[in-house]
Parts: sequence; structure tokens; C-alpha cells
Amino acid sequence: MSDADTNPMVNESLVDETQALLERLYPICRSLTGNGVRETLRVLQQVADFDSREIASGTAVYDWVVPDEWNISSAFLETSSGERVVDFADSNLHVVNYSTPVDEKLSFEELQQHLHTLPDLPEAIPYRTTYYDRQWGFCLSHNRFQQLDRSDTYHAYIDSSLEPGYLTYGERRLGGSSKSEFVVSTYCCHPSLANDNLSGMVLWALLLRELQQRPATRHTYRFIIVPETIGAIAYLNLHEGEMRQIAGGFIPTTVAGPGPFGFKQTFLGDHLIDRVVAQTFGEIGLDYIAYPFDVNGSDEAHYSAPHFRIPIGTICKDKYYEYDYYHTSLDNLDFIRAENLVETLKLYLSAIEKLELNRSYRSLNPYSEPMLGKRGLYPKTGGTIKQRAVDLNGEHLQRAYTISGKSVIYGNELDAIRWLMFYGDGETNLLDIAERTGLPLRQLAETAESLCQHGLMQLTPEPTKEDR
Repeated sequence: MSDADTNPMVNESLVDETQALLERLYPICRSLTGNGVRETLRVLQQVADFDSREIASGTAVYDWVVPDEWNISSAFLETSSGERVVDFADSNLHVVNYSTPVDEKLSFEELQQHLHTLPDLPEAIPYRTTYYDRQWGFCLSHNRFQQLDRSDTYHAYIDSSLEPGYLTYGERRLGGSSKSEFVVSTYCCHPSLANDNLSGMVLWALLLRELQQRPATRHTYRFIIVPETIGAIAYLNLHEGEMRQIAGGFIPTTVAGPGPFGFKQTFLGDHLIDRVVAQTFGEIGLDYIAYPFDVNGSDEAHYSAPHFRIPIGTICKDKYYEYDYYHTSLDNLDFIRAENLVETLKLYLSAIEKLELNRSYRSLNPYSEPMLGKRGLYPKTGGTIKQRAVDLNGEHLQRAYTISGKSVIYGNELDAIRWLMFYGDGETNLLDIAERTGLPLRQLAETAESLCQHGLMQLTPEPTKEDR
């Protein structure tokens, strides 16, 4: 359990740090490639320690090719009188991402095919891209579009470059003692969009830092931050053998919105990743939306492709596609809250804690229930076990811990002992027992270690294959 679970001052400090990061990173114009991605990764490297790497344009990665690098310095659209209709300096969403350079005078009719609006959300600027088609364009609110003089001539200017360069990504692998490895991947290609996916990048860095600050982890965790789609595909191509051994993972994205928590399930639906997340929400009685796996989404479809079949889940708050402001200028810093991001971070940490604690134990006294009294594990006064008047007085419900502001109350310690001894066959793991009994997994882990110290149980050696 981290200090942030119990110490309000730690939470407050973390929220302040998160807010500062969001504000610092929000204005940067990111894309599949370019200086915006490099700048973003440099800022995140001040939060957590990871390596930045590059792949050259033109590199073949399976059925794809790493595109040329795109950078932009300025852009505007103005009327014949010099009035600015849109200006890249006001919002980097005004320019279609990956637009080719342009410096032309056009009639409204010629210009219109290069303009993008959202009639159903008329005050918002849409986010549009043209990664693999050499085009250019501007995005503006539909209200502003309606005000344009159809008889005027317009000056379209985009000072951008599109030439051979590099795709930049970040990675760090935290080695563990078990044979299981999990991936935590997010994407860094979206410009000024707060929930999707500025929030995911910040959570990714904070989560990496938290795990790096621990003395050790049981499992190995591979942290990856890549441009969406092409970045994940390129990474899989470069690390094919290693990625085929990954047991499962997460994609933190859209984690700070005002709506309910959600979880996008893995393609299996009942994988270890699905179960630890369900257990996390269930322990605190937190309502959430369960989203079945869909190939439309982020990079989980690539990681879960037939050759790799990595089960990937996403804990989110206002999931992509599900909120009206998705891929628009209204997905801004006013839409999200740093407090929401921190609460989602705690859920990820709780799920990872369950991965770490989920082990199997074997009873060293499998012939019958052991005599607990001589080991000080049974009440000295009989008759109180399962007596409602005692239980309702709270004598067995004193210990608790907090996840995302919700208390998880430990169950009866004697129940935990008895269930562990009952299921102590060396194969049934703690998550299985938690699901069957309703006892918190953390309590079961602590009690199992106590029983080992009393010579009643022993830890089952790590399996030779990942727990799928």
C-alpha cells in the first residue's frame, strides 16, 4: 500500500503535481512524429526514468512503413482584408495534423474542400489527421464557418515540413523475479486533447515512477509510450519474440474525465487482467461501466493480434468514443480534473498490487484442520465464532485500507485462515479464493504469509508459464 492511500497530504501534493504536468503538456502540438513528441517525452522523463528511442522514416514494420517526420511552426487562414479566421497559435487543432505546406489564395469554393467542422457541435473545433495522404486542411467551429463570406478570397498559409526523419517513442522495462511479464502502453500522438490522451500519458509516467520507487516487483513490467497504431505496430515488429511472451497488460487512456469509471475488457473477457480489475472495483463497491472488447479502439487490437494474443485492458474515466467532446477542442483542461486522474491511478495501482500478491500456497497440514489455538490463532474463549452479536459489535471488522477514497474492510481473520487452509492445494491461487469468499485479496496474502511463519503453509514455486 502506498502512502497516497492513507495520507491526505500525499494526495494533495500528487494532485498539484498532476495539474502542473497537465498544464505544461497541454499546449504542445503532438503527432505521429516530430519535435512535439520529443518535447513531450522530455517532460515526462522528468517525472519517471525511461529511455527515448527513434525509428527512421521508411522503415518497414509488417504491412506498414514508418512515415516521414512532420513538424509545424505556424499556420493561419485569413480573409482578403487580413482578418484571421483561424490561427494555429490559438489552437493547434486548427490545422489538420500532418498537413503539407501551403501558401495560396483561394476562393471560398476552392477553400471549402479543405475545411472541417462539426455541425452537431457547432462551438467545437474538430481534430482531424491526414497521416498517410498528402493533403492539407483547417479545422474550425461550425459557428465560425457559417460566418465566412462566400464571395471573399482567402489566404491559406501552413508553414510545415514533411520529410525523412524519425518516429520517437519511450520505453522502460522493470525486471521482476517471476516468469510473468506485463505491458503498460499508452500513446503520445494527440495534440491539445486533454482526456484523450494527455491524461493517459501523465498517468503512465506517474505509474511508472511509483513502481520504480519500490524496492522490487515480483513480475516484470514493460512500459511503452508510442504514437498510436504505427508506434505499437513498429514496437511489436522490433520486439516480436519478447512480446509473444507477454502475459497481459493495460493501456491507460482517457482517465480524467467527469463521468463514471469504466473498464474495457480484454479480448478474452475473463483473463487475469479482467479479474484483478473486477476485484478492484468490487472490493470498494465502486460502480463502473464494463465495456466488452472491441477491435475499434486504441492499440489493444494490435497487441492482441493473432500472432501475439496479449490480453489488454483499460481502466478509464469517460472512455474514448463515449463522450460528446471526444476528438474536439472541448476536450480541454476544463473538461478533466487532476483529482480524477489521481483516483484512476490508484485503481491501476490496486490492480497491479493484486497481480503482485496473487500466489498459490500449499497446506503443510492437509489431513484436517490444524489446531490453531496452540499457535495463538484461535480465540481463547469459545462460543464467539460466528455469533452475530459479536460480529455486529465489529470485533472482527476493525482493519481496513483505502482504494480511491473507498474503504476496504478486512473480513474475519479466522475465516481467512480457514479458507486458506481449505484451499491450500498448491494450485488454487489467492485471487480464486478472494472471488469465492469475498475476502480482500490483500488480507488473504497477509494471512497466508502469517500461516507460513507458523509452519502451516508454504508458498508454491512460481509456474513455468504465465498465468493466463
